[in-house]
Amino acid sequence: MTGTIQNREAFLEKITNSLGKSRRTNGVTVPEWKHRPQDTVLSEATADKLIEVLKNQCLKIHTSLVMTDLKTLPAALNKVVQDYGGGPVVSWKDERFTDWGLDSLMKEQWPSENIEFHQWDYTKVEENIRQAERANVGITISEITLAESGTVVLFSAKDKGRTVSFLPATYIALIPKSTIVPRITQAAQKMREMHLSGKEVASCINFITGPSNSADIELNLVVGVHGPVKATYIVIEDL
Repeated sequence: MTGTIQNREAFLEKITNSLGKSRRTNGVTVPEWKHRPQDTVLSEATADKLIEVLKNQCLKIHTSLVMTDLKTLPAALNKVVQDYGGGPVVSWKDERFTDWGLDSLMKEQWPSENIEFHQWDYTKVEENIRQAERANVGITISEITLAESGTVVLFSAKDKGRTVSFLPATYIALIPKSTIVPRITQAAQKMREMHLSGKEVASCINFITGPSNSADIELNLVVGVHGPVKATYIVIEDL
């Protein structure tokens, strides 16, 4: 359903008048800052150095990290799922799962071992949510990965429901090594480049750093408060 904007001009005029300003009718000029320290952090780091930074950060955010390549990815993913206690498993629907040779694992091996598997289907809205709620494991793919903070960036789409990453009891992010950047500075730049080049940028972008946690009560950190209690990043050698 497409909404209709009502009384926009009158609303904007009221806001600007209240602020004692006039309406801007053209774009703004992005300032050129003399100092940009955010660009220098890990700017000289190699891909392997970023992996080491990510590994160290994962220790701090209570997240396991597994290194693999495309040949051993099915076995690596299966082991993590088994270590988490098996299914039910829910995942995005993404052609990369097929490209990476995971179809036989997800659609043949797991069902034969009585591990329930549900792949997101945008035509089944309520069923998708129900499956995610009851799932033991949720699996997604990181589009951009921030080494400094141990953060995976997920682009939601019709086949990539955001509930896959936060409703299941445990969470697995598949991370192509090529997606790893130093920090959020580079992630923002990449998304800006996508926009300027005419590529579609997701309307919902999620930054996820390990399992859910909170230190709201007396600054005592509790892991697994309002989402997955455990998380594993599987880094795939693709460079």
